[in-house]
Amino acid sequence: MLNVQRLNDLFEQANVTMEALAAALVRPGMDLADAIRALRNWRRGLFKPRPTRQDAARLAEVLGVEDVELMEWRSSYRYAPLSASKARPVTRLIVGKPVQAALDILAFTRKRAAPMVAKVLRAAIADADEQEADVEALVVKEARVDDAGRRVGTKQFRAKDRGRAHEIRKRACHIHVTITEM
Repeated sequence: MLNVQRLNDLFEQANVTMEALAAALVRPGMDLADAIRALRNWRRGLFKPRPTRQDAARLAEVLGVEDVELMEWRSSYRYAPLSASKARPVTRLIVGKPVQAALDILAFTRKRAAPMVAKVLRAAIADADEQEADVEALVVKEARVDDAGRRVGTKQFRAKDRGRAHEIRKRACHIHVTITEM
């Protein structure tokens, strides 16, 4: 995925026009007008159309940097079997830390969410390593937890007085981790 903040910084430093940068993106199925539109969307953080690895390589070539400097890698754990309020403090521990320090913090954190967050972080690191990124220079850019509602298959009730029943809420969450190179 394209790192929007880094793209905007390099665009300002390189003194390249939008048309020259978009000309590098032209490919079959995308003319110059579509490339300019896509580049404007990417600079705003909208990934429509979704940037490919080749697009990042072409942009990096025009901006005069390596393509991994423009990339960020994401990983997620959908419907993790714990509540979001219990996972959020664990993700707050690792934001802004180098990935090795984040893995060490998670290894010694005594919370149920720590192994799940570590698994997501390791998946993002593996994705970055596969695309020839410098693993030693990776930093956790974002780690967030979204609520996913009730876990599937956990609709249960507890009997209460006078014939009432209260539901047992077993919550789920989505854990998202984004890493980037320093």
